[in-house]
Amino acid sequence: MLLEGKVVIVTGAGNGIGAEIAKRAAAAGARVVVNDVGVSASGEGGDPTVAGRVVEAIAADGGTAVASTRSVADWDQAHGIVQDALDAFGRIDVLINNAGILRDVMFHRMSREDFDAVDDVNLRGVFYVSRAAAPHFKSQGSGCYVHMTSSSGLIGNFAQVNYGSTKLGVAALSKCIALDMQKFGVTSNAIAPFAWTRMVASIPDTPENRHRIAVNKRLKPELIPPFVVALASDAGRRTSGQVFGVRGNEIILFSQPRPLRCAQSKEGWTAEAIVESVLPAFEGSYYALERSSDVFSWDPV
Repeated sequence: MLLEGKVVIVTGAGNGIGAEIAKRAAAAGARVVVNDVGVSASGEGGDPTVAGRVVEAIAADGGTAVASTRSVADWDQAHGIVQDALDAFGRIDVLINNAGILRDVMFHRMSREDFDAVDDVNLRGVFYVSRAAAPHFKSQGSGCYVHMTSSSGLIGNFAQVNYGSTKLGVAALSKCIALDMQKFGVTSNAIAPFAWTRMVASIPDTPENRHRIAVNKRLKPELIPPFVVALASDAGRRTSGQVFGVRGNEIILFSQPRPLRCAQSKEGWTAEAIVESVLPAFEGSYYALERSSDVFSWDPV
């Protein structure tokens, strides 16, 4: 019962990874706020019963949970999600920022709406709910953020300029929260989950994608929550500001950007000198234009 007595908010908890995290947190002793507006994977529509069904499943297993159907993409509603936890359970100990949407479009065809809709949920929404929780974490001298990033942002992917940029932003947001909140006993980490969900199921079923889809279908959402629970527990207090991946039975610690090469000139640089000397010297250290599936070239365990 690693989360005994803790109050946990899980956003986007009506389906997939979020639902599995909510259930596992409750099984670990937490009282859980199951937040979901019930939209499609692309952020359209809405079904307020989605969160309630997860609450019912938790209750059937002897756990304690309440539903919250507010949107993370609105500042006031995001604060209302935290208030739902306070009204139901009197405190908040852990915030799992899992809510996200997906609108895959090649960059040269991507509309402003395609970008803004994803940004509103995946990055602004993470900031809004995190900011709402911050004063409560500060006043009690403890708290834990776990944010879902993606290898699409950490590494890159086709047709995901909107999704990838927000998810890389989430990793940076997590690191800066960790720096700002460490003096209050608050941790913040990011996880890139690899799992077959309705969002990943949007991969086109083409001959070149057949193997990729078959591999992804082996990555079950229920393999993600144990690591989330570990970070959220008191035993996870020494871990903050990190970026992880969970891929099947593999747990990955990602690198973070650091200097690779440096060119110096006491006289300063001209454009001509840079072209002649600096860029050729750096070329051997350039990163290739790879996707996540290129970097993770081995089948998951």
